[in-house]
Amino acid sequence: MALAFADASLYSASPEKFIIDSNPPYYRWFPGAQLNTCYNALDRHVETRGNQAALIYDSAVTHQRRTYTYRQLRDEVALFAGALASHGVTKGDRVLLYMPMIPEAVIAMLACARLGAAARARNAHR
Repeated sequence: MALAFADASLYSASPEKFIIDSNPPYYRWFPGAQLNTCYNALDRHVETRGNQAALIYDSAVTHQRRTYTYRQLRDEVALFAGALASHGVTKGDRVLLYMPMIPEAVIAMLACARLGAAARARNAHR
């Protein structure tokens, strides 16, 4: 039985309980739940906020400014997730992103989350 407060549309598997507190201080929150971070951060907003700005890039270094709507960002993320998947990236894989802090870094991180891969970012300008 899913919890009454859990928004079922956010979970691919709803939580069975709120918390398991049988081994303090090691608590397990929302056991049994599965949530896709990319869906929660991006996809669920496309229907109601599709044309609103989701990402604004404003570089003081290069003087570039780019704005992505939720819809545009979702499409870019889906495209890059497809590219990662075509190279064999799947749920549970680890991906290292070595990029400057540009919109494509956000797109790559969200694409990894969409696939269930763990992404680790390193700033290329260190």
